[in-house]
Amino acid sequence: MSLSIEEVCTEVLNRVNPSEAEQKKVQKLAQKLTENLGKIAKERGIDAKIGIEGSVAKNTWLRDCPEIDIFLQVPTTIPREAFGTVLLDVAKKAMEGYKQIERFAEHPYLESEIDGVYVNIVPCYMVKSGEWISATDRTPFHTNYIKPQIDEQKGKEVRLLKRFMKGVGVYGAEIKIGGFSGYLCEILVLNYGSFVEVLRSVGNWEERPIIDIEGNYERKDDAKKKFEEPLCVVDPVDKERNVAAAVRKERLDEFIAASRAFIKNPDLKFFYPSETEALFATELVKRIKIRGSTFVFVCFEAAASVPDILWGQLYKSQKALVKLIEQNEFTILNHNVWTDENKAHVFVFEVENRFLPNMKCHVGPPLQKRLECEKFLLKHIGSDSTFSGPRLENGCWVVDVKRKETDVVNLIKEKMANNKNRIGLAEIVTKAFTDSVQVLVNTEVLKFYSTYSEFAKFLTDYIDGKPRWLS
Repeated sequence: MSLSIEEVCTEVLNRVNPSEAEQKKVQKLAQKLTENLGKIAKERGIDAKIGIEGSVAKNTWLRDCPEIDIFLQVPTTIPREAFGTVLLDVAKKAMEGYKQIERFAEHPYLESEIDGVYVNIVPCYMVKSGEWISATDRTPFHTNYIKPQIDEQKGKEVRLLKRFMKGVGVYGAEIKIGGFSGYLCEILVLNYGSFVEVLRSVGNWEERPIIDIEGNYERKDDAKKKFEEPLCVVDPVDKERNVAAAVRKERLDEFIAASRAFIKNPDLKFFYPSETEALFATELVKRIKIRGSTFVFVCFEAAASVPDILWGQLYKSQKALVKLIEQNEFTILNHNVWTDENKAHVFVFEVENRFLPNMKCHVGPPLQKRLECEKFLLKHIGSDSTFSGPRLENGCWVVDVKRKETDVVNLIKEKMANNKNRIGLAEIVTKAFTDSVQVLVNTEVLKFYSTYSEFAKFLTDYIDGKPRWLS
């Protein structure tokens, strides 16, 4: 039985709206931590202003993932280096006794978890609007801008949008995802009025949409010239900043497609997709064989790193390996990267063929270019790399020459062994390749597949090849 948009939204709100008791619990914890952080900062001689920011401050947080953002605002006289030393130590002292993870955006900050509630302690400077020193300096201004405009109903609309984005896989501005931030969700709701209107409008977005809620630019073309990203949402508190700068083109496309699909056929699966069940090994073998392509898995271990740094280096290295493979004329059908964000990492390349012919045809200069023709003939006549030719075809000299690389697996192994510093791999990956790397082909990945259950789900989704909301 199909549900209406209203029925789906009502059901989702029942799941994401925190109860009054849950609201009080989170607010009480936030207040306690804020007071504790202020006390420790004072003991260390730091004149800081402690404030609760983000979704808790604006009452747009989701019941199933409460997150408290506490900002430690300090005078501009404190050097930037102190963010990762003195201020980080203050945060760690305040979170003593709880699990702590050091994170990194533009600068270090601390993440903790207390009874299912994530807590971020983030340093920033006390500044006037527009006098930004660090990226996080804007956050208190974001809170002050959004909070007066988000009443109870608008808060529900934001929660619906956040949960929808989480369900379709486009929520999160971190490098791993390259999607929509919570602040961006709030601006979209303020701009369009409601969750449903956001989706209706998104479904009609043209190429490189522009949203300027405060009218900072007289013409949209002015904003388009200022910002080059696929989606432009001018920050209401800083016209020089694009709130959607982190949104990658593929995340934007997925959001547009999912919005259209939901409006046409509303369903809870957009908000709560079914959990991926990894293929049995026998089925995986069968599915790989049927495709007829070649899977190459580059598996390696590296020391744990801050997630944003890790994902940035993985994506950089993936791009470098794609370039290497394509430059050697192998056709890549698809590629991806997976990591457990601890020590196990995998690059996945699906190529049309593992092997290429020993010979390839190389077209030389046309006869009209006499000097180039003489150089071409001198190079190829009698060369050990020449299989046949040179000969004339369509007014050009042509020669069949020996291909340098005919096996994509050997190509990757050889370059990683001897030229890894020259092919553009990131530092973490380069070091890891020195210590431990496996290049596995097709079903050789089965042991790794059975060892890491999350990788098994990832590869299953890859082979399935479609978003879970698409029927």
